[in-house]
Amino acid sequence: MIIDCAVDFSGWGDVEALETISQRAIQATIEQIDPLDFEEAEVSLLFTRDDHVQQLNWQWRDQDKPTNVLSFAANESEGPATPILGDIVLARETILNEAKQQNKVLTDHLTHLIIHGFLHLLGHDHQEDGEARIMEKLETDILAGLGIADPYA
Repeated sequence: MIIDCAVDFSGWGDVEALETISQRAIQATIEQIDPLDFEEAEVSLLFTRDDHVQQLNWQWRDQDKPTNVLSFAANESEGPATPILGDIVLARETILNEAKQQNKVLTDHLTHLIIHGFLHLLGHDHQEDGEARIMEKLETDILAGLGIADPYA
């Protein structure tokens, strides 16, 4: 699995720490669900600011506000699947504010959101109640394996 991390906002801090968190979260997800051979797969993560995420959210989802994480799956359309799974974009200010408001450790919250975004790239969704229950169960199981508390409790 190739995991490419890019940081376009210095407020995120240590790039190596972000790469470590990303690799740990994605590897734990792969180990939990193992739906395909991930050896050749690629995923990109962009650690950015709220205003950038707001722009993307408006452009792709018609929502003029920032959100914590956006996922852009490469294999959503008809045609052959590619080893490139897609992109995960994370908004620093929103994630930091959520962690503070919810009394969560920032790295735990970030890990959860990376897992959440990665599951979206793999085709999971939470639009319907049944889908949401399945996705949340996967997230909590993966996080538990990493020693992180249930974010939905």
